[in-house]
Amino acid sequence: MKTVRYSQYGDSSVLALEEVPVPQPGAGEVLVKVTATTFNPADAAFRAGYLREMIPLELPHAPGVEVSGTIAAVGPDVTGWDQGAAVVAFLPMNASGASAEYVLAPVEVLAALPAGVDPVDAAALPAVALTAWQALFEHGALTSGQRVLVNGAGGAVGGFAVQLAHQAGAEVTATASARSAARVQSFGADHVIDYTATPVTQAAKGPFDVVVNLAPTTPEDTDALATLTADGGAFVTATTAPATEPGRGVRVVQMAVRSDTAQLAELLERAAAGTLRIEVADRRPLAELPAVHNEADRGALKGRTVIVP
Repeated sequence: MKTVRYSQYGDSSVLALEEVPVPQPGAGEVLVKVTATTFNPADAAFRAGYLREMIPLELPHAPGVEVSGTIAAVGPDVTGWDQGAAVVAFLPMNASGASAEYVLAPVEVLAALPAGVDPVDAAALPAVALTAWQALFEHGALTSGQRVLVNGAGGAVGGFAVQLAHQAGAEVTATASARSAARVQSFGADHVIDYTATPVTQAAKGPFDVVVNLAPTTPEDTDALATLTADGGAFVTATTAPATEPGRGVRVVQMAVRSDTAQLAELLERAAAGTLRIEVADRRPLAELPAVHNEADRGALKGRTVIVP
């Protein structure tokens, strides 16, 4: 089978299209014929070696933590899943990923792909939608009638966060550039702040029951954002932690997304029902994945990019 992988850490030039044997599923695994995977910023961070101390990889390593596809074979002890079943998964980050024609997946990360969801676009949902869900509801404990600030709503995670918060009955304030403002508003944002024109801390009409930070921020900017959180509220960041505790009973959570098949199944059902939009900016063939990484490193990649073997 064809795969794109790297045998050493470095820039996008370490990625190579190679021919390797099709892996065989072991205990608790299935072999997935890949319909699509994605470029994820975490893939670039792993490839560059920024996370090697935190999450060491076995090299050579194929990137691609999100996958949609069909089960081609099941391990000897696997029950409840049959060959040919359409599935979606958020793969373990330290395992060889889905930038290949086939990938092994632990059975516990699989969710069924419901009818009504494009099987290629489905690959663009798992990691980012799970991040949004867990930030809002697991860590932020967001409920109907509360006020939430989503900082970084123009990105993929932010788009899902705005949709989910709006559907939960929250009043949503979102930050986005002018280029993304109309799209973010269409997701259900009640108020959109152009952070390029006015500092968020000046423009935001707080306090907010939940503040979700999804944008790269300095510790000082993170501290300033945390001050917008209401007494006893939750400040959830997927990027930088505050340099100082905000006090006032504010809970501070620096989160990392985890695989959760029940949540993933719920998100996929919402997508199938048409209440959760999956936005894909581009579809690229597997052979172009090194070029996609290069574009991302240069800041030239715009929106979610799906990779199709």
